Amino acid sequence: MPEFVGREAELRALDGLLTRVKSAAGGSRPGVCVLMRGRRRIGKSALAEEFVGRSGLPHLYFTAARASAEQELEQLLADVADSTLPNRAAFAESAPANWNGALQLLAEAVPDDSPSVLVIDEVPYLMERVDAFEGLLQRAWDRHLSRRPVLLILIGSDLSMMEALNSYERPFHQRGTEMVVGPLNPAEIQRMLGLDARTAVDATLVTGGLPLVCAEWPPGASPWEYLHEALTDPLSALLVSGERMLAAEFPEHAMARDVLTAIGSGERTFVNIARAAGGIAHSTLTRAVDLLAEKGMVVSDLPLSTRPSKERRYRVTDPYLRFWLSFVRPHMAEIERRRGDLTLRRVAAGWSTWRGRAVEPLVRESLARRLPDERLPAAEAIGSYWTRSNDIEIDIVGADRAPIAKELRFVGSIKWLESPFDEHDLQRLIHHRAALTDRALPLVVVSRSGATCHGHAALYGPEELVAAWHGDR
Repeated sequence: MPEFVGREAELRALDGLLTRVKSAAGGSRPGVCVLMRGRRRIGKSALAEEFVGRSGLPHLYFTAARASAEQELEQLLADVADSTLPNRAAFAESAPANWNGALQLLAEAVPDDSPSVLVIDEVPYLMERVDAFEGLLQRAWDRHLSRRPVLLILIGSDLSMMEALNSYERPFHQRGTEMVVGPLNPAEIQRMLGLDARTAVDATLVTGGLPLVCAEWPPGASPWEYLHEALTDPLSALLVSGERMLAAEFPEHAMARDVLTAIGSGERTFVNIARAAGGIAHSTLTRAVDLLAEKGMVVSDLPLSTRPSKERRYRVTDPYLRFWLSFVRPHMAEIERRRGDLTLRRVAAGWSTWRGRAVEPLVRESLARRLPDERLPAAEAIGSYWTRSNDIEIDIVGADRAPIAKELRFVGSIKWLESPFDEHDLQRLIHHRAALTDRALPLVVVSRSGATCHGHAALYGPEELVAAWHGDR
């Protein structure tokens, strides 16, 4: 990426933790630890590198590679030797024979009278390969590292393992401050690529905010200009990132990949997902869905209303994977034989329908960040409502809680097409509101192309959605 864009909130948070280290220098325990987690290829390592570079402090950056414990230790020794830690020579001379000794000696390599930064990337790999790594880390932190003015940054892409590292009854419990790194948001993408609000939303849906994918998008380009280039290059980040993510997340779980593909292709109910995944058994599908949910890749939604419902729907949480699973993975063979033009035609044919559904989670999250404002009241939960037959569907439901609300605040419709929201759309929304509640709840319309029925609903467009993210990072 030619310019580091975004992550202002994360950089400020890291600066704040480093300030704590500096202000506590000379005390008994000036060390501070942060547990940084986020989906693969989301830019965690780049963020840490940028922070370390800006700090100008002595530092070590070590990345685990899922090798054996012995090979990982050898790499740590090499990285310490290449680091800027002032006492790195003493660490190399001692040549620790195991991870217990290495973590203890690492404290001797950092200065005891000035701040420094230690980064250990892909910690879950060490948790997998090094016996009792969590206990060794806890001991080294409690007895040695926390007594030095050091900021220890532990990074991991396996969300469940990183959450477990800091969980109750685990050795490292409450020793680190948690930081979640998400994708670039629409405002950051707009700034990075020089796009108008409409195109910035489209770019968010296609790239999912993955920095490597965004970096390939030419400044000011339309989605079709970008996709024409990306789909004709078998090595583009848009194409390869998805396969690498799945291979890393599910190296031994082919069924989970099949289920994820079924959900990503548009199937939302348990029965239809099972059918699309090859007619798998109920118990097998349940295990696969549980694994996907544990890894944060799939979420199940229930209708938001004042009445309980069992009409559960599943969706892929990662916006990049939603695009990749729908349009790229099924056609990788033709892309690899340099016929990405065929794939581009398929994208064009299904774009309007796919985009209309894919934008819904982004719209709801944008509203949640924006409200309350002069048009709508606050809502502690923003979801949607549907019936089993889908004869009633409401895109936006604001309430005091989810999924069973005590009080509904507003209802609304999303129309993300080239045509405006019109009188027919308004009457349909009013009809569906009546099926949900007998109250005349405020109406909200989110439209890509404005509305022709003014004064009947609070109207939001692309500019308002993107503006909701300004200052977030």
